[in-house]
Amino acid sequence: MMAELPVAVIGAGPVGLAAAAHLVQRGIRPLILERGESVGAALLEWGHVRVFSPWEYNIDAAARTLLERSGWKAPDEQGLPTGGEIVSDYLAPLSALPAIAANLKLGVEVTAITRHGHNKVANEGRKNAPFVIRCRDADGEHRVLARAVIDASGTWSRPNPIGVDGLPVPGEGEASGRIAYGIPDVVGKAREDYAGKRILVIGGGHSAINVALALMELQDAVSGTEIFWALRHGSVDRLLGGGLNDQLPERGALGLAAKQAMADGRLNMLAPFAVNRIAPQGEGLTVDASLAGKPFNLAVDRIVVTTGFRPDLSFLGEIRIALDPVVEAPPALAPLIDPNFHSCGTVPAHGIVELAHPEPGFTIVGSKSYGRAPTFLMATGYEQVRSVVADIAGDHVAAHEVRLVLPETGVCSADRVTGSDDAGCCGGPAPADANACCVEDADAKAKGAAGCGCGAGTQTRRAVATSVDA
Repeated sequence: MMAELPVAVIGAGPVGLAAAAHLVQRGIRPLILERGESVGAALLEWGHVRVFSPWEYNIDAAARTLLERSGWKAPDEQGLPTGGEIVSDYLAPLSALPAIAANLKLGVEVTAITRHGHNKVANEGRKNAPFVIRCRDADGEHRVLARAVIDASGTWSRPNPIGVDGLPVPGEGEASGRIAYGIPDVVGKAREDYAGKRILVIGGGHSAINVALALMELQDAVSGTEIFWALRHGSVDRLLGGGLNDQLPERGALGLAAKQAMADGRLNMLAPFAVNRIAPQGEGLTVDASLAGKPFNLAVDRIVVTTGFRPDLSFLGEIRIALDPVVEAPPALAPLIDPNFHSCGTVPAHGIVELAHPEPGFTIVGSKSYGRAPTFLMATGYEQVRSVVADIAGDHVAAHEVRLVLPETGVCSADRVTGSDDAGCCGGPAPADANACCVEDADAKAKGAAGCGCGAGTQTRRAVATSVDA
């Protein structure tokens, strides 16, 4: 009976649909449950944003094979798509393939997962009991059975709040009508909310750079648009990209453009900045904060929060999962991605070994597998599901192989790492001719060591864009 059941895939984003493609390729029926009304619903939230990596890194191998059999023509491999183009030119055609379309359920929210006839504590017969997925759609609540579950639901629905302590600051909830999380389309759909206004952008990653530069475009068109950019930690240097050393040109150019804007005085930089309270003031907001440890007050019209995301674990209470207490990633994966120790986007390729949980047949993949770490890469997610599906199919040799090799980049993650040099990741970007991820890595290798420890050692990696929050 178990072998006849489908494998449930939660989420129809790039990684979820890649999992479905690998299942179809191996003759296993997927059941794809997506809470949005479209595939790639989270990507459409930032559909106006262009990613840093070209198409060649944004298409899963199994998905490509299935699509090409249907006559689909891939976009220019060196082109840089927007989030919306990833959906329209790749995910939508993939989801329309008969083997996937017949098993895709949109507008379905998963509310709980358990084992048939077993609560979390029950042991006897647990491993052989199918999973029960409780879900809700327009017609009410339903329960479906599955032989395995792949949770690719992402983190987009749970943005981090403003507080540096991980909590919303007083007044944040009440001011929600004037606060946007993520990357609002400030020059498009949301233009009227931002044109000619005083805007506070909070965050220290490439999402924040995207928002700041888009606001500058609006500033060119509408006088009176003022931009305040607040970093909760450290200095601005590490978020600006590797410049000419960055082998992802779009990302390097983004950092250089932001740096020039700061030099020109078009961005009012605030760092380090901690918000204490937000209160309404007329049609705007008053932000009570501290700047470099001193009291600071700022009146703004709107706030954009780009402080990353965290996983939704609310529907996993009745199954056995193991998560690192800091990162909220699987314990074997967490040391590879912990932002307290790793600053470069050089996480080694990994699969079922690092993703396994105490509940056999259940895995978390994609950005959610990284918990609170901000370094997830789309191509890494594709390698995850290749390995996970191979394991489900009983092909344990393939499941344990490493098939992901990406070119190196000089760019590191955005926030300052404890003990790191303010000039950049482990001393800043490596020299252009060095096979290293940063200055200290290059120095260590020149002295015969394996490296500084923040990179991937002998493997080369490229930080391929995914959720634009790297």
